[in-house]
This record gives sequence, C-alpha cells and structure tokens, in this order.
Amino acid sequence: MDAPSAGYAFEYLIETLNDSSHKKFFNVPRLGGTKYDVLPYSIRVLLEAAVRNCDGFLMKKEDVMNILDWKTKQSNVEVPFFPARVLLQDFTGIPAMVDFAAMREAVKTLGGDPKKVHPACPTDLTVDHSLQIDFNKCAIQNAPNPGGGDLQKAGKLSPLRVQPKKLLCRGQTTCRGSCDSGELGRNSGKFSSQIENTPILCPFHLQPVPEPETVLKNQEVEFGRNRERLQFFKWSSRVFKNVAVIPPGTGMAHQVNLEYLSRVVFEEKDFLFPDSVVGTDSHITMVNGLGILGWGVGGIETEAVMLGLPVSLTLPEVVGCELTGSSNPFVTSIDVVLGITKHLRQVGVAGKFVEFFGSGVSQLSIVDRTTIANMCPEYGAILSFFPVDNVTLKHLEHTGFDKAKLKSMETYLKAVKLFRNDQDNSGEPEYSQVIQINLNSIVPSVSGPKRPQDRVAVTDMKSDFQACLNEKVGFKGFQIAAEKQNDVIAIHYEGSEYKLAHGSVVIAAVISCTNNCNPSVMLAAGLLAKKAVEAGLHVKPYIRTSLSPGSGMVTHYLSSSGVLPYLSKLGFEIVGYGCSTCVGNTAPLSEAVLNAVKQGDLVTCGVLSGSKNFEGRLCDCVRANYLASPPLVVAYAIAGTVNIDFQTEPLGTDSTGKNIYLHDIWPSREEVHQIEEEHVVLSMFKALKEKIEMGNKRWSSLEAPDSVLFPWDLKSTYIRCPSFFDKLVSTVLLPKSQLHSSLLKMPMSYCIWETLSQQIIYHLLEASLGAVLLLSI
Repeated sequence: MDAPSAGYAFEYLIETLNDSSHKKFFNVPRLGGTKYDVLPYSIRVLLEAAVRNCDGFLMKKEDVMNILDWKTKQSNVEVPFFPARVLLQDFTGIPAMVDFAAMREAVKTLGGDPKKVHPACPTDLTVDHSLQIDFNKCAIQNAPNPGGGDLQKAGKLSPLRVQPKKLLCRGQTTCRGSCDSGELGRNSGKFSSQIENTPILCPFHLQPVPEPETVLKNQEVEFGRNRERLQFFKWSSRVFKNVAVIPPGTGMAHQVNLEYLSRVVFEEKDFLFPDSVVGTDSHITMVNGLGILGWGVGGIETEAVMLGLPVSLTLPEVVGCELTGSSNPFVTSIDVVLGITKHLRQVGVAGKFVEFFGSGVSQLSIVDRTTIANMCPEYGAILSFFPVDNVTLKHLEHTGFDKAKLKSMETYLKAVKLFRNDQDNSGEPEYSQVIQINLNSIVPSVSGPKRPQDRVAVTDMKSDFQACLNEKVGFKGFQIAAEKQNDVIAIHYEGSEYKLAHGSVVIAAVISCTNNCNPSVMLAAGLLAKKAVEAGLHVKPYIRTSLSPGSGMVTHYLSSSGVLPYLSKLGFEIVGYGCSTCVGNTAPLSEAVLNAVKQGDLVTCGVLSGSKNFEGRLCDCVRANYLASPPLVVAYAIAGTVNIDFQTEPLGTDSTGKNIYLHDIWPSREEVHQIEEEHVVLSMFKALKEKIEMGNKRWSSLEAPDSVLFPWDLKSTYIRCPSFFDKLVSTVLLPKSQLHSSLLKMPMSYCIWETLSQQIIYHLLEASLGAVLLLSI
C-alpha cells in the first residue's frame, strides 16, 4: 500500500526527517515507548510495516498491537506483513505475469481500461533458471525445448529500434524512469538502442577478450529454446509498471538481489521505510546479512503480495545469538561461518527468526554475514537477521551508494531505532531465547591425513601426526616403527642440501574452487605470502607448489590487491584454471625426493585447499594429504613440514637470524576485510552494475510485442491465457466508503476479492468500469 494512503490510523506518528532531505516517516518508537525498545530489530521491521499499512481492513489496529506486544503474543497469533518488494525467478515468475496479462484481458472484456492493471507491489524478475549446458567443448546434446522457441532462429534476431526500459540500481543519485519519485539508493542507468555485451577481461592482462565459444553457443541456444517466454517477459517489462526484468546472462537471482536490487531503506512518495522482500528464490534470506528483512515464500503467496495482499505468518519466536570474544588469530572467515552454522543446527532454531548481537558481530564482514544468512536451510531458521550497523554503512559506501542518501539512510534508521550501535550494547533487545557463541571457541583446523571428515585442530597437528605414525595402518594410521620415526634422509637439489623426514611437505597447492564464494581466504593467503617474503622467508625449491584459481575473477582481485607477485615469489604461480593438483594432475616430484621417500619409507605430505585427500590422491609416493585453508597451505609450505607446532616453533628466520613465527605474518581479519571491500566487493559490484546497465545484445535485439494486451498464440502449449476470469460479470458500482462493509456481507463464493485481491478490485474500479466484479453462478 502507498504510505500516504494507508496508515491513517497512525497519522499522528508521521514526522519529517531532521536532515536536508526533509523526507517523511512513521516514528514508530513513539507508539510503544519502552515496550518498543526491547523488541528485536526484526520484529521492529514487522511493526513499522504494520503501522504504515494499517487501514483497518487488511491491516487492523489489533494486528499492530499484537506485534507491539510480541513478548506475550509470540507463537500465539497470526499477523499480516506487507513487504516492500517482491523477487521472482523465471520458473515461478511466468505464471504470475501470465495471470496479470489475463487480468488485462478481463478488464478489456468488461469495458475497462487495461492500461491501469499493474502489480501493486514493486516486483523484480530475474531470468536465471533458463540456462542449460548444451555445449561442452563445442559438443551439442539433445535437450528438451520447454520454451517453445525455434532453435534455428536463435542467431537471427533483428535489433530493436525501441529504447529498452531502465532497470533498478541501488546506490547512486536517481531512480529508474518508471518511478517518478525515486527510491533511496537507486540509479538510472544510461541505455542506447544498440547495446553490446559487456566485454570479458583477460584475467592476466585485464584487456578485453571475446567470450568463450561455449558461453556464446549456450546463450544462443538458451535464447532460441526459450524465445517464447523471453518475449513474454520482455513484453511484461514494457507494459507493467512496478515490474523490472533482469535479462538472461546477468547473474543469479540472489547475487543480483544482494548486490543491485537491495536498498536497505525504501523511498516512496517522499516517505522512508525499511526495505524488505519476499520471493520464490531459496536464497532470499541472504539479504538479511545486509539488514534487509526477507525470506522465501510460495508462488501463490508471492502473487498475492503482487496483488496488494499481505503475507500472513505466525508471530515468530526470535532467538538472539550473542557473539562474544575475539576470533583465534588463525581462524578464517570460512571457519567462523561453518562454526556458527554448526552451533545453530545443534541448538535447534527451526521455524524461528535468528538475530545476531554482541561484541563479536562487528568482526564479521558483510560477506560473512550474508553467507551465514544464506545458510538458513542448513539450520532450519526462517531467517537470520543482522541489524544495520557501521560495518553495513561502510560496505554500502564502498559499493557505490550516494553519500548524501547514505547519510539520510543513517539518520532515518537511528530515528526509528533500527540502527545497531556496535559500540554500545547496553540497550540490547529481549529475545525468546539467547544462545552464546564465543568466537574464541572456533578454532582453525585441517582435515587428514586420509579422509576429509577427520578434522584436526591446527594446535593439535603435531601431536596428531605423530599419533598417526604410531597407529596401525587404517583410516589414519601408517604403523611406522618407533625407532624409524625420527629418520632423516639428506637430498641434493639444485646445488643445495636439504633434509626430508616423516611429515615433510612435498606438494602444496592453493586451489580456490571450493573458496570462490568467500574470497577472504584467498586474499589471506596472498597477504600472508606478502608478509613472508618481506620477512625474508621462502619455500624450499623441491616442494611442488601451484596456484590454480577457480576463475579469472580470483586472479583479477589477487592482482589488483597487489599480492599476486608475492605468491609467485614463494612458488605459487598460476598454473591454469582447472582441477589440476586436486585430481592428481600435479607435476612429478624430483628424482631426489622420490629416491629419499623410497629409501627411508617416509610418510611425506601434500597440503592443498581442495576437497579430497585420500591416500595417493596427489601422488603414489605421498601418503599423507591434508586439506587446509589457502593461507595454511602457504604456511605449511614455508615450514616445510606438518610436524610443527605453530605456537612454539618458528617458520624460519629473517636476515638477522630472528625467529619468525606464524603469528608474526598472519594477516588480521581487519586487513583481509579492508582488501576484500576495496578489491573484491567493489569490483564485483561494478561489474554486475555495468552488465545490467549495458544490457545483453541478444536481449536487446529480441523481438517482443509492445501492445497493451498480450497477443496470445492459440497454438502455444506453453503460454496460454488462463480461464480464471471467464465467468466474471459486473454489478452496480459502490462508493469506496461502502466497499469494505458491503463486500464483507456478501457470500464468500461470490466475491472475486476473496480468491484474488481487494487491491485488484481497486485497480478495476479506478479503471472506470463502474462496477464491482463478482463471479457468475
């Protein structure tokens, strides 16, 4: 509902923001006083939406009071919620948009103006579920053709002469053309009628290069196979207000939602209110890491919201998760995320909201938070909410938010007490249950020596390896005789003498395929390498080292952050973009190493950041293999052995003979977060923004109708006009003031609003039909 037209029951709460923007907002804290102050932040968002949309009909005062009285009403009452926007992906988006096209047909049939039929709630539709892998090394396979398109016409699309519709963008100065008033944090992109594909950059030289042939061929088939529904989506984006379609090839729904569509604070008709979203994508919960309330719902519920109805939910319990302490210096972001996820799964938070607070929250980057929020299905929570704080604002600034709008956002959030002060924890909310996670309890670990499930804390690594030497041959043991466990074999390599023993590292591989979703660990490896080189440390030359990024993006941010040369200096040079060492495709060990291993029957080691480590995986003569985070791979390579206690034993010495320990060169989380924001998040955000605004050549040249009504193809077996409205008839128009009471008195089977929406009736009334639509019997 529009903020000015709804919420009349609480008009006295409307105030003007005390800044240069002079925007209006509902000062909800005035409603509840101290009762409001102890509400969880996520419940405050529900309450604000209830106050703003309270019309006495779909949202009643009783609903508002129930939410305000959350402490006693939780789990006992059902409340409505009006989200700020809806997110669809193409599988579930097609039936929703077909229904709206059918509504236009019905209004036209009954003599109304179909141009006035639009979704009531801003809706974003991301086309990301259409791509199939038909070409792999240019080999095509037979695949189904559900879209009804002609594959032969895929490459013969004529360019449009019509200017494409502008899409949403958060973070700059103005909004898209379809919104006259603007939305806080949106930007109007610049489009031309001839739009080219965004160039792909060579990961080594950052020069434009053509897209891979397989990518182009798969996209070509995608547009041919799905031509019919893509044309329908393009028509929908042209004729419906409040609808934006993100074309194929742009990105996945959750990535686009997080990095492009999210506003944190919405602006509509000079009113500010919290951003919130529901949708049909399972990754909707990811935006809770950015302080945006959102979760996944079914297709019918989503369409109801598009029609102006609220989502109904049982007032949830909110579990407060207090993060305390400081992370172990060697802990990576992945360790923290998995540790928190494991703890929540053990506690049991199914069907509840989870909200994070405590001194440890500020240690989590936005990448960490969104990853935790995205893993809700792993521990059963409806959502995991991180209130907006200084870390959030800093992230938004780095990703291009207009500074003036960012300041206005901060002022508003503080005015309605939706901003969490990470420097003052004295006024924390009350929760249904509080669980504590001490970040000190999360320890770095490795897995091995033969199975990924055999986790070993780094602090216990030396004692555990020695135990493995003693144990009988099995899942962990090697059964080395006690008198041979200290054997040392001298080798000569490249003119120098070295010594090999049990536990010596002979293979070290940094592989990012399992770490691309969280680049902090790759950056940590690079920063550690930089500090190691600056301290005069090196990796022994006989160790087979390699760096195999999962994509060119990894190379890009390692290079732009300045750490790639230091990895190369230690021997971790890029060997290519593939599985390489992880599947055993490593360079052969030197003859000197092979002979020493055989001579001493040594249990030598491989350390890699992959996912598989069974015996002999890397090389037949390498019997112990450990999975570790990328920075630990570099650390063990420098140490030259896994038989080391990093807390008490040095990695080596500097030029003055001073011992250098791991803690001397291990990068802090703050260092990693800063580099991550400056060289990863910002570059990825810019790349996505440019890709959306520059568009897609095939999408731009795709022919699609621009008529008010969709031209249904009677021969189509995929997109057909539904028969929901075939039995509609009209009756005498009732004044709006009498509409609510009159509809309530009618038999439920008569009223189409009971099965569709009161909001759509408003649309039809405003279309000058002069009648209330009823079902004919």
